[in-house]
Amino acid sequence: MHHWKVPFLLVLLSGLGCAPSASSFQHSPESIAMEDALKASAGSLGPGDVFEVRVYNEANLTGIYRVAPEGTIDFPLVGPVRVIGLSPNAVEAVLRDALQAGYIRNPHVTVYVKEYNSKKIFVLGEVHRPGTFVFQDNMSVVQAITMAGGFRPAAFKDGTIVTRIAQGQERRIPVPVASISSGRASNFMLLPGDIIFVPESVL
Repeated sequence: MHHWKVPFLLVLLSGLGCAPSASSFQHSPESIAMEDALKASAGSLGPGDVFEVRVYNEANLTGIYRVAPEGTIDFPLVGPVRVIGLSPNAVEAVLRDALQAGYIRNPHVTVYVKEYNSKKIFVLGEVHRPGTFVFQDNMSVVQAITMAGGFRPAAFKDGTIVTRIAQGQERRIPVPVASISSGRASNFMLLPGDIIFVPESVL
């Protein structure tokens, strides 16, 4: 975790003091398609990400790997393997194909992501420890706010806004966190790059 040091995002969020109504975010076919594309890319690997590879009955090939700045890992027997932009399932397929091309017959390969260091989310406003956090797979808004130390006393919890930028378009999504926490609303799942802003209560 790093403390918030990106001033231009504060400018981006300067107009978020008042929460828009739920009707301000429409699930059009275009927005649904964009959402699906974002979710598909959320699990792709980038530089600095850490994952474990397990090869059944091959202890020497089982290990933990960090994606290099150029987007590769150095895998035993195979050498450099480009994994940037690939999902864990795609990495499994690439390694499996490489191993069975002259090394191992019918290898069983599994990949488990441990750290998505290349992907961040941002929590700002009325939380105890605002800042930048590493995105985790299946990360919810409640989890992100918890990582930021929870709400400050003056927080307008149900006025929380998630700003999401996709394909150059900014979308501001109202998220009623207090209602989510009490079970009166469904949890909201985050995507890499999301900005969570918790405004101050006017009361």
